[in-house]
Amino acid sequence: MNNFETHIQGTVPVVVDFFADWCGPCKMMPPILKEVKQKAGDRATVLKMDIDKNRYYADKYGIQSIPTLIIFKNGQIVWRKTGVASASEIMQHLHAHLV
Repeated sequence: MNNFETHIQGTVPVVVDFFADWCGPCKMMPPILKEVKQKAGDRATVLKMDIDKNRYYADKYGIQSIPTLIIFKNGQIVWRKTGVASASEIMQHLHAHLV
């Protein structure tokens, strides 16, 4: 199992930002994700997944538009959104899954 699969299988929730370098709206996400990481601390992991470099995962999770955010916990998708999301929106959905 690779590192990504190991992360999403764990009990710590993982926020994954599926993005591409050429995507304009995707460029809005880094400061938002930084705020989420600051608020969640060690209780959550935040990862970025470049869909051009990781076609397998883009296909596996049906990423058709970007940015797409997915929260995984115990290998399951517990929340998904396509488009830019605010830190407060992400935290609202993440909160129920924090350990």
